[in-house]
Amino acid sequence: MYLLTVKDGLVTRHVGPYITPKQASDDLDRVLSSCTERARWQIHALENPKTKSFSERINERDKAFTAAAAS
Repeated sequence: MYLLTVKDGLVTRHVGPYITPKQASDDLDRVLSSCTERARWQIHALENPKTKSFSERINERDKAFTAAAAS
């Protein structure tokens, strides 16, 4: 699944989900028609929640940021 994120000034819109990135790309013209010309956009792949439990993701995050202080 994919999510289209559009940032227009201070406003961030999340549109989707889409099954393929092509579907998100095809819908981009419709979404951008209501935005200013300076709007920026990205297509994000959504994580499958069944792949990892919440606690598994927290444990991975904690391991990734573990740092030791020097004495």
